[in-house]
Amino acid sequence: MPEVPKVIYLDYAATTPVDPRVLEAMLPFLQAQGEFANASSWHRPGFKARAAVEAARAQVAALVGAEAGEIVWTSGATESNNLAIKGAIEFNATGRAHIVTARTEHKCVVDTCRYLETRGVGVSFLKPAANGIVSPEQVLEALTPDTLLVSLMWVNNETGVVQDIARLAPLLRERGVLFHVDAAQAAGKLPIDLRRVPVDLLSLSAHKLYGPKGAGALYVRRKPRARLAPQMHGGGHEWGMRSGTLATHQLAGMGAAFELAARRLEGDAAAVAGLRDRLWQRLRELPRIHRNGDPAACAPHVLNISFEGVEGESLRAALPGLAVSSGSACSSATQEPSYVLRALGRSDDLANASLRFSLGRGTTAAEVDQAAAMVMEKVRWLRSLSPLEAWEV
Repeated sequence: MPEVPKVIYLDYAATTPVDPRVLEAMLPFLQAQGEFANASSWHRPGFKARAAVEAARAQVAALVGAEAGEIVWTSGATESNNLAIKGAIEFNATGRAHIVTARTEHKCVVDTCRYLETRGVGVSFLKPAANGIVSPEQVLEALTPDTLLVSLMWVNNETGVVQDIARLAPLLRERGVLFHVDAAQAAGKLPIDLRRVPVDLLSLSAHKLYGPKGAGALYVRRKPRARLAPQMHGGGHEWGMRSGTLATHQLAGMGAAFELAARRLEGDAAAVAGLRDRLWQRLRELPRIHRNGDPAACAPHVLNISFEGVEGESLRAALPGLAVSSGSACSSATQEPSYVLRALGRSDDLANASLRFSLGRGTTAAEVDQAAAMVMEKVRWLRSLSPLEAWEV
């Protein structure tokens, strides 16, 4: 039987493999001879499981400069975003019912806001500049007396654009507006210190950071207190904000992943940024390509490029040996051009003919060079077949 060729994986923004050290931390909570008890049970095995949950809570908090008691466990960033946005609106007793967000937010934020619009909540969807930046001034201009919440991503999941959260947060605090930040793509990639940056709510995910899928957290500031209505009711777990039996093994894995990320943050960011820049330098030998998002305000692990003169589906089909995305994995079912890139002013054709390369700990320079060669070869080939015009291929 012929050997199946290896696929070069450059889709770390979609998900990452579980680090072996993370898996090792999880195993004791999955085995009969281990600490498998319910962390809410009132007996010695339950107390041991609870201790593991609280140790993981402290590990997650440490990466973002929070207190352990400000970390609420969830199933992932999608649930965290829903809890933050819906929970803030539903708890509010002031009558304020307006949200400011951006057109380029993750689908789960956009769809949550769209849902709340059907319930009478006003939402302002800001259009970013062509480089993907939503300026603090733009946010402040959108505020109204009814604005309760601003929700912005720290790092965009498709373009890697970094918003100036540190400058915006104190401005919103001065105005009494809650600030929610989706940090699924930022945690472990950029330094985050919530002791210095007054964000009220911050969403986190384990599987973007070499932890298990199905585990996440929402940071909920205690001073001043951000108050939320629960979205899941039951036994009153997680300070009444999120009921349900805790998945001890997944939370132990998330804690281990976040502790590892804290130790490796600076080195990982430098290494991955170097490989991303290497990839860009090689691909830019092609004419008529466009880097999406501000290259000066970009997370180290993401590179998004549009290729003129090719059809997007054909380009992706021509690269079976390369695992990359055309946008967010959470939006791939629609098979439509990226709404994020269209919000940045890209045409439907260019948005569709885009590839998101996202790099991680396992990426090597040899893989980057091979991937660049593969893409350049296929783009030139597809352009040579185009009847529309003579391409410099």
